[in-house]
Amino acid sequence: MVWIRHVGGMEATVKPPGKGLRRSLTQATANPKGKSMALASGQFFSGAQTLRYRDRGAGILIHSMENPVDKKTILNQTHRDMGARMVPFGGWDMPVHYGSQIEEHHAVRRDAGMFDVCHMTVVDLRGPEVKPFLSRLLANDIGKLKTPGKALYSCMLLKNGCVIDDLIVYYMADDWYRMVVNAATTDKDIAWMQEQSEGFEVDIQPRRDLGMIAVQGPHAREKALPLLPDDLREAAEALAPFTACTNGDWFVARTGYTGEDGFEIMLPEDQVVDLWKALAEAGVQPCGLGARDTLRLEAGMNLYGQDMDEDSTPLESGLAWTVSFTGLRDFIGRSALVVQKNMDTIPRFTGLVLEGKGVLRSHQKLYEGEREVGEITSGGYSPTLDKSIGLARIAFDAGNELQVDIRGKRLPVKLVKPPFVRHGKSLI
Repeated sequence: MVWIRHVGGMEATVKPPGKGLRRSLTQATANPKGKSMALASGQFFSGAQTLRYRDRGAGILIHSMENPVDKKTILNQTHRDMGARMVPFGGWDMPVHYGSQIEEHHAVRRDAGMFDVCHMTVVDLRGPEVKPFLSRLLANDIGKLKTPGKALYSCMLLKNGCVIDDLIVYYMADDWYRMVVNAATTDKDIAWMQEQSEGFEVDIQPRRDLGMIAVQGPHAREKALPLLPDDLREAAEALAPFTACTNGDWFVARTGYTGEDGFEIMLPEDQVVDLWKALAEAGVQPCGLGARDTLRLEAGMNLYGQDMDEDSTPLESGLAWTVSFTGLRDFIGRSALVVQKNMDTIPRFTGLVLEGKGVLRSHQKLYEGEREVGEITSGGYSPTLDKSIGLARIAFDAGNELQVDIRGKRLPVKLVKPPFVRHGKSLI
């Protein structure tokens, strides 16, 4: 049995892994004891389904009788000591904000903010056949990674071409790749990888001994660099975007999920609290899941379980750029995607800006005249633009003059190409 709770009465959908069912519920936010409560005045939460992350999003709090909310990151007490409002989130007790989601959002766009992403799972893949294994497993081409530390964003697909998860993988050596997968999909991801590894000499090791902090914003790197180990600082300072370095214990990547520069820092779990406190003393703003979601939406970044899932392919989710058809590489799902690619009826994935007052939310229907042509997959308020924005999947032949149905009222929306914001600047 599954409950979905999220903020502001927004509607969402959850599909239990391995089942073709979709269930929809609308409820108010809940505290850990299950009593309904509202966010403080002026707070916004764009909503998300299951958590994705490299972290991914926030808003929906998923409970199940089989999987109670009993997981806490190593920073749990530190969040409470700093005044965070904690909420149950996909089985984890996580901070939604530290007083003002909007202020946290702006801190990342204008200065520096940090996020607890210890609930995400780092997976090390080692062995003499790890490269051919990943070449088969991932839709993007692992062969693109030539330099140690280079990262690649990819989807992991079912045989029918639909998305099991999206992830980042780092090439560290010919026999060692590091992957970061979504928290809510960890168990099914690892099970799938283990199943597909039959016949390959590869070891798949979840690194549950590691924690992770994302430090994001225009001043994030300069504030974080002095706090890194001496033998890692110079290499971290020299990192190009989408690359990583390590000293064996710590792993620093110049990646993120906000549309800003910064680091994602993986380190031994027993050192996470000290780093978090040191970053706070250096002027880095602690941020919750609420700001995480509005930032990723402005950046036009997909959220697994909402913008794509096991019922949608990358080609209809704005992720065709993550699929490499070059050569004859037989990745899982290729045959199905080749068929879809040659069709002229692939749904379009687009950005939306609401023209007028209101808030775009996931699952709102889109119309061209009286014809329903699609629905919003992610939506919410953009603090940077002071507008309501969203991502949507629409019919291949839909025009550009569409309306959204908000509580029975049709309002015009403008179609735009994501991202909406990058490095603090409007792109629309």
